[in-house]
Amino acid sequence: MKPALKRLGHQPWLGSFIAATVVWLMTIAFTGGQGGGEILTSALSFGTFTVIVGLGQMMVITTGPGNVDLSIPATMTLSGVIAMKIMNTDEALLLIGILAALSASLVVGVANYILIRLLRIPPIIATLSSSFLILSTAISYGRGIRIKPPPSLAEFATVRYAGVPVVAVAVVALSFLLAIVLKRTIYGRTVLAIGQNERAAWLAGLNVKSVRFATYLLSALFAGICGILQSGFSGGAALNMGDDFLLSSIAVVVIGGTSVAGGKANVPGIWGAALFMYLLVTMLNIFGASPGVRLILTGVMIIAVITMAGGEKASR
Repeated sequence: MKPALKRLGHQPWLGSFIAATVVWLMTIAFTGGQGGGEILTSALSFGTFTVIVGLGQMMVITTGPGNVDLSIPATMTLSGVIAMKIMNTDEALLLIGILAALSASLVVGVANYILIRLLRIPPIIATLSSSFLILSTAISYGRGIRIKPPPSLAEFATVRYAGVPVVAVAVVALSFLLAIVLKRTIYGRTVLAIGQNERAAWLAGLNVKSVRFATYLLSALFAGICGILQSGFSGGAALNMGDDFLLSSIAVVVIGGTSVAGGKANVPGIWGAALFMYLLVTMLNIFGASPGVRLILTGVMIIAVITMAGGEKASR
């Protein structure tokens, strides 16, 4: 029993869940115990979307220093706009709209890798630059019109059973699958090896180029999925729907225990970090903090954690 508890205490994701629990307890203590269950339900509902993009971002960051996908917010917007325009609230066009939106997301992933690999542009600059083109495409195609999602998509994105959002259960299953991929498949082990030492992975005969390409595709695909679900949840696609996910998609990865130096991923920690970030903002709202104070405190916390994690050296 003691060895098991000792191993649990060394899990990097444990801190994010402890922090989320502490913030939640402080919140319900301030409210006199009222609304604790509803706060948790809301945290699951909103945090789930951050988890989706965080999973994709985690895979990119795990491939090593400098690898990050800043096109996630724009990809979400493009996916949501395409899905809503094609579906046009028609149930019969639901599948076609989803396939079209995810196909567009994959095109974004291909474009990002072309900029990075063929043109040799650093990933941060390449994905940030592509995000402007992606968002411009979404604006041109959507023309600012907000179209409601089909009822079945809206229901899936918002329905709850016993206070638990159905979409959160689905994303838990997706997270479990991705954890298996990381630990039990050649692709997952190669991602970790590339992050630890890319040259050593290449000398070992691993297909570094193909795996990095697949990783950027996966990140774009997850962003597309999030864009579709977010559109169903919020009643339609909006051109600013991805704005809150630029920093948060990176923050949940780092706070959750994934190494910014690469080579170490942590799927459970993303859930703890996403819940923590939402509960922190909720607590500050309940305490009556002004929007400026909330942003400052949240930003300081994120920067502090990322700075501390940034000191970790890549394995050699």
